Amino acid sequence: MGFGNPLLLGARRFAAGVDLSARGVTLAVLSRRILGAGPVRLEWLAAAPLAREALAGAEIVDRAAIVAALRSVFSELPRASAAASLRCAMALPTSATLVATVPLARLAPSGATDESGIHAALEPLVLAEAERVAGVERGELAVDWDVLPATPRSHEAQVTIAATARQHLEARIECAAMAGITLSAVDGDAHAALRAMRHAALYELPAHEPWVAIWVGPEGVHGWLLVDDSVIRHMRFPALEHADLVEALRDLVAGEQAGCVQVSGELAMLRGANFTMADIGDALGAPVLPFECAPLADVEWPLAATLLHDPACAVAFGLALRGVAE
Repeated sequence: MGFGNPLLLGARRFAAGVDLSARGVTLAVLSRRILGAGPVRLEWLAAAPLAREALAGAEIVDRAAIVAALRSVFSELPRASAAASLRCAMALPTSATLVATVPLARLAPSGATDESGIHAALEPLVLAEAERVAGVERGELAVDWDVLPATPRSHEAQVTIAATARQHLEARIECAAMAGITLSAVDGDAHAALRAMRHAALYELPAHEPWVAIWVGPEGVHGWLLVDDSVIRHMRFPALEHADLVEALRDLVAGEQAGCVQVSGELAMLRGANFTMADIGDALGAPVLPFECAPLADVEWPLAATLLHDPACAVAFGLALRGVAE
């Protein structure tokens, strides 16, 4: 088939993101044109509740309830999305995911690189590093890794390693399969939310200006200081090194003036720390914007208004974003 074919030029790549958490199952479906430049488009949003006993942290307790919820959110997909070959990713709690970044030179100081710029013998070294950091035998781990090129800030190539207990990964793959879904990836919820906020920042924030991304999850608050698409610092609260959330936020920016703050996640949980979005703005001295899917909902069929404006949908959105980008 030639690249000039008008059918191919109009074709789109579809991907789904599934956020599986105690609040329920949330589905986001995105699409992007296969050829040519074009924005990501939100095709579908759906959610289904879960009983509290269905999950215990990262453990799936009631598989039948998870399968039923998955079938529910996928059951009313628009025709274009339902007919497409969906790349589907699912969230895993950040507490169950270990993420480490190490210099490439430390893992393979004298290794030659292949034509792709990746060390040919890097994988066994990555698995050994994951085993060392996690303190778990590599046979019990599911490991993913990526080589990040040197930047003006990092000055050297880095290897980012993500690892989780294999049982958590296998349980999600099995539940998805029972619901008729094939998972192509499993990702940490905080990192998926950060991916969504980075995407939104491309359209909403000035270039080359420091900004802060905040995600509020069931295990606490994650914050990142970024310039453009590069993470400068990361913080997590609660943490022993921070007396309160205000101190954690101020340590995150370390005296730099952030131009804006994007916030996503379950914002009602801020009340547990006697905090509000306005308090975040006061602590950082910057305007605060909640993440929303609404700006990308350029489709003919109606989408649930409550989900379009729900900052907690950032995880599902970020998971689907991974699929259309790969």
